[in-house]
Amino acid sequence: MISRRSFLRSSALLGTAAGFTATPLSQAVAAAAADIETVTWSACSINCGSRCLLRCASKNGRVIRIETDNTGDPHAGVADGKFPQVRACHRGRSMRQRLYAPERLKYPMKRVGRRGEGKFERITWEQALDEISARLKDTIKKHTNESILLMHGSGNYSLFNNRNCTFRFFNLIGGNIGWYSDYSAACIQNIWPYMFGGFNYGAVRSNNPGVGSYMSQIKNAKLYVTFGNNPAVTRASGGGQTWELAEALRLGGARMVVIDPIRTDSLAGRDAEWVPIRPGTDAALAAGMAYVMIRENLVDQAFLDKYCVGYDEKTLPKSAPKGSDYKSYILGKGPDATPKTPEWASRITNVPVETIERLAREIATTKPTFISQGWGPQRRMNGETQSTSIAMLALLTGQVGLPGTNTGAREGDSYGIDTGFPTGKNPVKASFPVFLWPKAVVDAKSLTAKNAAVRGVDHLTHNIKFIWNTQGNTLINQHGGINALRKILEDESLVETIVVVDNQMTPSAKFADFVLPDTMNQEIDDLEADAYAVGDYNYIVACPKAASIEWEQRPNWEIMREMAKRFGVEDAYTEGRTYAEWLRWGYEETLKKAKSLADADKFPSFDKFWAEGVVKYRMGDDDGIVLKAFREDPVKNPLPTPSGKIEIYSERLAEIARTWELPKEKGQEIHPIPQFIATKEMRGQGDPTEAKYPLEAYGYHGAGRTHSTYHNVPWLRAAHPDRLMINPVDAKPRGIETGDKVRVFNDRGELEIEAFVTNRIIPHLVAMPQGAWYSPDEKGVDKGACINTLTMLDATPLAKGNPSHTNLVEVKKL
Repeated sequence: MISRRSFLRSSALLGTAAGFTATPLSQAVAAAAADIETVTWSACSINCGSRCLLRCASKNGRVIRIETDNTGDPHAGVADGKFPQVRACHRGRSMRQRLYAPERLKYPMKRVGRRGEGKFERITWEQALDEISARLKDTIKKHTNESILLMHGSGNYSLFNNRNCTFRFFNLIGGNIGWYSDYSAACIQNIWPYMFGGFNYGAVRSNNPGVGSYMSQIKNAKLYVTFGNNPAVTRASGGGQTWELAEALRLGGARMVVIDPIRTDSLAGRDAEWVPIRPGTDAALAAGMAYVMIRENLVDQAFLDKYCVGYDEKTLPKSAPKGSDYKSYILGKGPDATPKTPEWASRITNVPVETIERLAREIATTKPTFISQGWGPQRRMNGETQSTSIAMLALLTGQVGLPGTNTGAREGDSYGIDTGFPTGKNPVKASFPVFLWPKAVVDAKSLTAKNAAVRGVDHLTHNIKFIWNTQGNTLINQHGGINALRKILEDESLVETIVVVDNQMTPSAKFADFVLPDTMNQEIDDLEADAYAVGDYNYIVACPKAASIEWEQRPNWEIMREMAKRFGVEDAYTEGRTYAEWLRWGYEETLKKAKSLADADKFPSFDKFWAEGVVKYRMGDDDGIVLKAFREDPVKNPLPTPSGKIEIYSERLAEIARTWELPKEKGQEIHPIPQFIATKEMRGQGDPTEAKYPLEAYGYHGAGRTHSTYHNVPWLRAAHPDRLMINPVDAKPRGIETGDKVRVFNDRGELEIEAFVTNRIIPHLVAMPQGAWYSPDEKGVDKGACINTLTMLDATPLAKGNPSHTNLVEVKKL
């Protein structure tokens, strides 16, 4: 079928080719052809968890405007059973500025300066791929596939032109050292299985015990209590959970309580209560409320007896010592002999005693109560037990498995059945927590199962010598301890080759030996689908190419196909399919799943889908109430824990605590029950560092970025400038006013940033949006205000995750 634009353009060209003199009419026709714009579906595939719909208006091969979902009822909400418009937030709507940003990578390049300096020379694709292939083959020959690290990245979540292409290629040539966990939820995802039997936030539904109830269930609650959770920013769009929350609160009228060190945007415009709290002390607050509930006989004893292990002595496992149950810990009858009274909790948290007592009684007597947490509280050195301590409030009150209740997890999502590019299986058995990769560069053999949670083997055997970083900025920017990490990356005797595949010159790309320019989603056909933060509905989107490739970028699918050719595995990589055929295959595989798991009648044929653009559907057999089947019949529907029940006391954790080798530092503790753990670099807990650095600091998710993506978009920098939140109590004695430039520093590093003096943050804490691009001057002072200039490389005790919110600093006016 010929389009109107093609017809007009062909008519104009035909007249010229036939030798006719251009006439006013033919010139008008040509001008009209050049002025016609087309509109195609696309999506924001950046990792906020939503993947919202975009509509790209294009002209002459360039995107000239970005719009968003205009289908269906603009007032619809998922909480009342409808399909909302998957409207992009201002980040997704600024995609055009990323597409044509000055930082776009345009050509293959090879490093000519020192690592991190950002000096490169342009080379051809053939030279780049030939040299990289030669180096990779040499690395495998000398150091084996276990010396190859595929860096964690989350910058692109389309279904086919993504990092799966990279994983697939390496799996075909012998694999690479594996890693597990991530930077978002390392602590909670590693502790949750010991209590509930699993943790998932991808490809799951509410009938899996490792997720939370859907946000839409808040419509059935009378009270909604959430810790460190800011969906108005982190899940900001029509495709995110903030719209679902708004609708649930409107329909049900639940009272909302937010426990957070910052008065966040999720509280704005709502009749909700803010409970300010010291960071890292949520577990102490939960223990103080538990004390009130237990002493006043407000716990649901029948629920705890039937569904849980280890609340009190009568349900303790036989292997557990006397007094090691949760109730004894709270009442001061356990090993520490300290009653967790509201007074005790208040001294640690700075939450008033009367607030602790009032909230404890309200949570215990209000039915239903929906308790949840964001992932901020667990990004601490004590993050594992922070998360399970919050869960105890739901368990003590029996508010689990019923309408309007939750387990204390982050609100869950139905997550769809989309099928993307298959990766195959990694032949290398060894894996380790991703946050420990710098140690695996320097001394991999020192990392063992008992000191570093290595899996598959007793210890690692090969230092990392080759890093391939696809569509991510964790090589330097999003990892802790940037200045210590930088020294490791700059030493070419350690990592011998670094390849970065991306579409922007990020701080991580500046540390590459070879930079390969990837396309953006708008420059290639692809499929997109919902993810882990859309709530109680699903969708899949056809994303036809909306813009011409203007320079020498290539899709990652094609880059890895060329690498496969150089290793003799191209046929295995493609399986005889073209890229277009893979897209059709992915949709048809999704359609097969839909016949048994979802609203199959919502799915048309592939050709019709590609023409129409969007399919919105719901999963079957999914009411959004986590642990509902377990609550109804725990014998018939046991949890995947050793006991089949919720394990408040975990024998597995007790064994780990007994056998693991932990650092001799404050807070490096593992316990079989949830409890408050004081750590280093926590105010008021006796750390001598506090005398020098009296302020705590952390990086929150700001509205102007998704992790580090969109940092280089001028619209967003203007709307959401990077500023340091500081309370007047701390600003006044330092002579700091809003708009002043300040230094934020500790022994690990220093950055410069503008101050914002506000009562929206508690005293003795400063905070800034995380994800700013690291930009050091010649003295190493970060002018880009990246929080990881100040964070540490030390890992948490159980998960070996990133304690990125555990930092003591000082602030001075410039």
